[in-house]
Amino acid sequence: MEGELSAPLQKADKDEEYQREILGTRFETDAIHVGQEPERWPGQAVVPPISMATTFKQLEPGKPVLYEYSRCGNPTRQCLEECLASLEKAKYALTFSSGLGATTTFMFLLKSGDHIVSIDDVYGGTGRLFRRCMAPMGIESSFVDMSTDPSSIVKHLKPTTRLVWIESPTNPLLKLADIKLISTLVHEFDPTIMVVVDNTFATSFFQRPLELGADFVLHSLTKYMNGHSDVVMGCLMMNNEEYYKQLSFLQYAIGAVPSPFDCYLVNRGLKTLAVRMNQHMASALTIAQYFEKNKYIERVIYPGLESHPQYALYKKQMSGFSGMISIYLKGDEVEKSRRFLKHLKLFTTAESLGGYESLVELPAVMTHASVPEEHRRQLGITDGLIRMSVGLENVRDLLEDIEDALQYAFSETDGK
Repeated sequence: MEGELSAPLQKADKDEEYQREILGTRFETDAIHVGQEPERWPGQAVVPPISMATTFKQLEPGKPVLYEYSRCGNPTRQCLEECLASLEKAKYALTFSSGLGATTTFMFLLKSGDHIVSIDDVYGGTGRLFRRCMAPMGIESSFVDMSTDPSSIVKHLKPTTRLVWIESPTNPLLKLADIKLISTLVHEFDPTIMVVVDNTFATSFFQRPLELGADFVLHSLTKYMNGHSDVVMGCLMMNNEEYYKQLSFLQYAIGAVPSPFDCYLVNRGLKTLAVRMNQHMASALTIAQYFEKNKYIERVIYPGLESHPQYALYKKQMSGFSGMISIYLKGDEVEKSRRFLKHLKLFTTAESLGGYESLVELPAVMTHASVPEEHRRQLGITDGLIRMSVGLENVRDLLEDIEDALQYAFSETDGK
């Protein structure tokens, strides 16, 4: 047996660097084992138990053993944070009660008079937070195109700029930002400016921004990382110890922490992340290629298509992509889009994304309704833009569902 295995293992050793960086090999192992050691628990539990305790006995006053109060620290949450850090190749991870909870907590690193540079096609909730919550506190935000000419980022930086907020791929237009180039240029301008990348759409499986020069990675764990549409949670990952200490204090002081039960669910979801993401990508790519040839589709946006304007950056920066597709129907009419969504049977019209089930939405009136109308128009978030989250159903069933709905949406126009 040893002789039979030696050759494949030797080849695996030679390919190790390529596999780890490009194919995500060992990711699956980390997702299953890091932070999950049975030796942590008196009963040697293979699956980390859910610790619902709010408080913990102290052997002497003021001298807790490991934990003192569950908002400050919890064994189930610690297991999850260790596992998350390993998947992002980060030293530290902190979890929060939602993605926006993580973002809001992060904002406490800023002060009145500071300036944020954000990618223009940013998640609607993030943009709303910057525009309507941070502005009254004296924190200015600029929303800029980081995709067309990433080197132009420098002209938007000011002496007061403290944060550059990147989302790549973006929501919902799936634009990419050159994370390495932007991080380098920003840090050359001022090493103290913090660069954050919202990695929700790509996940740690397909993209690792810390390795590209970012200071922080944010995830809405609600989406692909958990993958089951049954938890709302967010996280921040980083390598800098000082930032970790500051954010740990803010996590405790502000209190936007997740419940132990939710931590257990996300921890479980991570175990199948690699398997799920490969299937999401395979199905989404098949559907995106179908859209490219369909007479009713004006434009399909999917980074894994060679027709995507940043396909070269996609190949350089990512090892794959998720199940997110955006399309424009011919005519770009909201009524056709509504008819299309109404007739879909397997794609549920709902906000959110990244679960095992397929979802579809109209960003202009749903997830991005809070974005100012003029800004939506400039970005291309029209009333006819449709965002689809391709789930884990059989792709043939999904294609048949889409075909039927398209026929229905255009039936009046075609006289059918």
